[in-house]
Amino acid sequence: MKILAITRAPQFSPNSVESDRAIMQAVADRLVGKGYSVTIISETELSMFNVQYSMFNGTILSMGRLPHTLAWLSRQPCRVINTPQSVTACSRSSLEQIMLRHHLPCPPKWGDKGYWLKRDDACAQQPDDVLFCKDEQAVAEAIRQFNRRGIADYVLSAHVEGDLLKFYGVQGTDFFRCYYPTDDGKTKFGLERYNGKARHFPFPLSTLRHDVERLASLVGLDIYGGDCIVRPDGTYCIIDFNDWPSFCRCRDEAADAIAKLVTK
Repeated sequence: MKILAITRAPQFSPNSVESDRAIMQAVADRLVGKGYSVTIISETELSMFNVQYSMFNGTILSMGRLPHTLAWLSRQPCRVINTPQSVTACSRSSLEQIMLRHHLPCPPKWGDKGYWLKRDDACAQQPDDVLFCKDEQAVAEAIRQFNRRGIADYVLSAHVEGDLLKFYGVQGTDFFRCYYPTDDGKTKFGLERYNGKARHFPFPLSTLRHDVERLASLVGLDIYGGDCIVRPDGTYCIIDFNDWPSFCRCRDEAADAIAKLVTK
């Protein structure tokens, strides 16, 4: 089987370009070892390959997020992981509506511990795409800041106190892992500081996994990651959900699981 592996454009990998490339390479290495033919290209190079791959006969693994990448993928008759439809469905407002509609735990809209304003037209590409606001006056100023940058689409949610927990999963496999980012200090923008060092509050891991896998199924994602907040009482809310993370804390295990998904 031929496999085309598309890595993501650098602007969608802030502080994670090498990590994103590494997980795709790790998956490719495992598939080559199983006898598959794998070609890796960046989505920024895709236009140069449009003639050769105008209708790809094989399986496509894609981390791509550029509009022309998603449009090209949507025209392909073959299997695509993750599908362009699922990537589009990962906009923050779409996720919020899906979680509310299906009673999945998401953060409240209002509170007294501050707020988060996040751009909705794209994933966070720089630190100022996700802003903590201490009160409603700060929210108004943050919205003005977004408007000055030409960002008209955004979502607002209340800050939730508790442990910040990152999760990673691959649908259709037994792979699901959780990590506290403040335990190892790995960070993209340093926003973990608003929740402080993890205190490891007990919580029902199996229930979290069920909720996350249900969300992935509703969105249509096969390879995903995200963040949640675990409150002191063990309840939690999902605050972020993304297509194909870098899996930097569990790359080898994730690559094994993704290769298993591809070859099923």
